[in-house]
Amino acid sequence: MKRHDSLTIGLDGGGTSSRAALIFGFEGRRVEAAGGPANVSDFGGAIARINDLLERLAETAGISFGEVAGATAHVGLAGVMDAAMAARVAAALPFKRVVVTDDQPTMIAGALGDQDGAVAAIGTGSFIGRQTAGVIRVLGGWGFLLGDQASGAWLGRQLLQETLMAGDGMAPHSPLTAAIYKRFGNGSGIVAFALSSSPVDFATLAPEIVTAAKSGDAVAVRLMREGATYIESALTTLGLTEGETICMTGGLGPAYADWLGPGLASRIRAAEGTALDGALLLAARLAEGGA
Repeated sequence: MKRHDSLTIGLDGGGTSSRAALIFGFEGRRVEAAGGPANVSDFGGAIARINDLLERLAETAGISFGEVAGATAHVGLAGVMDAAMAARVAAALPFKRVVVTDDQPTMIAGALGDQDGAVAAIGTGSFIGRQTAGVIRVLGGWGFLLGDQASGAWLGRQLLQETLMAGDGMAPHSPLTAAIYKRFGNGSGIVAFALSSSPVDFATLAPEIVTAAKSGDAVAVRLMREGATYIESALTTLGLTEGETICMTGGLGPAYADWLGPGLASRIRAAEGTALDGALLLAARLAEGGA
């Protein structure tokens, strides 16, 4: 069997699915495979599904599992919260040379490619990151209880807080808060919803906020501006410089484009690729001796 001495692998794993891609270095040929969920909060299950995915990748590529294991790899997985977990995952994988991170660096690298710039990933949760000369720094992403500002879950929670304030007579209702208050019946209904809800449930309210803000609803406008202010502050903290690209990703990222200052809004560009593309790019940097 012909041996392939220059293989790089990128792997992107989350709570619903995982994907892996392999590049034959001398040929430039790319092969992909898909698998099941790989969030390392279920450590044993995630490792088993990653190994199954790698077996499938080897079969699709027409090479042995041993050759796959000999590749240089970058693995980005949901649930990798610190260096200790990254090391534990790396030790459990078959690769001889691998870097394991959470899925934030892979998303940033995928969106920006080799460009310097920033990514505001705003979905149910949120984080803001910047890439400079291949070095990636991330802010936020601390989860619904303590962070995820500007996210869908944050917007939904803030809306319910505003609705309760208006219901108590401490602030005027807007059309949106009046509609929400009526929908839940009263303050007790809102509290009952909140106590039994996940971040995803709170985020279901976000599209209504985005729509109401476009029509000038006072509360919705204030919430979108607060979210945009957080994004701008994070970009400033990251040291974003004039001319650098900004990618607004995630289900809500593009919705904030209209709320950023004109100096930032004019620099927004579509993402170049996916988190899987980013994992491959980071694997290639590793193979070349980079970080």
